[in-house]
Amino acid sequence: MSAPRLELRAVSKTYSNGEQPVEVLHDVSLTAEAGTVTALLGRSGCGKSTLLNLAGAMDFPTTGEVLIDGRATAALSDSDLTALRRTRVGFVFQSFQLLPTLTVLENVELPLLLAGSAKATAAARERLRWVGLEEKSASLPYQLSGGQMQRVAIARALVHEPDLLMADEPTGNLDTTSGDEVLALLREAATRFGATILLATHSAEAAAIASVRVRLRDGRIQAIERP
Repeated sequence: MSAPRLELRAVSKTYSNGEQPVEVLHDVSLTAEAGTVTALLGRSGCGKSTLLNLAGAMDFPTTGEVLIDGRATAALSDSDLTALRRTRVGFVFQSFQLLPTLTVLENVELPLLLAGSAKATAAARERLRWVGLEEKSASLPYQLSGGQMQRVAIARALVHEPDLLMADEPTGNLDTTSGDEVLALLREAATRFGATILLATHSAEAAAIASVRVRLRDGRIQAIERP
């Protein structure tokens, strides 16, 4: 029997603020399979963003394990971690985080260029076509609406066909129509591309696209729901 795409085993995360340790996550366990959307729900400060960073191998648990296809992220070498982050993980943020001096096409190309791909431009154009923004390829981010910027960010996050996509409040700065467009793209990313998506959100509309909803409070899982 194959391992889950993503597994957190009794994960806790503690930070030191210089005075006393602060436990942000406590004994969190969950799994996520390929092609699924898992929504992380809870108030600000409940640990959603920290969980995304651990799941995306941008940080490591203080105790417990994060496993991707059965391999613990904390046990990977620096070179293996770099390869994992560049080829298998994508991130989408509330604030878009597009580079302002690069065109839309150059922003989307960036993950592939960093990975040394020779087909960066063709792949970036294909992803922009998928999100409906190929005609904006030569535009700079400031020339786009918020919804358009987030769709470019999704194209960038998926241009290297990652296995894991971490979306941190991706509709938080968008109006309802733009937010619905972004959610439809995330849902399609799971069903069409087989990405495993973790979605941190306050939004009931965003949570509605998930097949699993994890409710967090003060760094602990309160409930796991499968609607």
